[in-house]
Amino acid sequence: MRDTGKQQRTADIGPSDTVVVECACGAFDASGAHRHAVAVDPDIKARNVKRLRRIEGQVRGLQKMVDDDRYCADILTQISSVHEALRSVGRELMRNHLKHCAANAIAAGSDKADAMYDELLELIYKHVR
Repeated sequence: MRDTGKQQRTADIGPSDTVVVECACGAFDASGAHRHAVAVDPDIKARNVKRLRRIEGQVRGLQKMVDDDRYCADILTQISSVHEALRSVGRELMRNHLKHCAANAIAAGSDKADAMYDELLELIYKHVR
């Protein structure tokens, strides 16, 4: 399965066959146009937005370092810092997904729970790299 970036995910069956599969937690409208978290703590959201803005500034700084022909090791150190900052945001988002979206789907049982287990495994293996 590949995540299409929308509320629905697709599974490739054959060369031209695609099947649409709904999100395991059901956190989207019927059209599949918008994905929304089941619940988000406003403080966590504010922290994540603040972190992402800081990361954006770090990336602009990296661009300037490259433009200024800064020492490669210094640039690589800053890249590592950006990676860790993004991982930190990812951990917060995963925690929220587990606490709300996954918990609701698993509590619903049966098909939704099985779909959520698959989604969680896919997320974990995708982000372990």
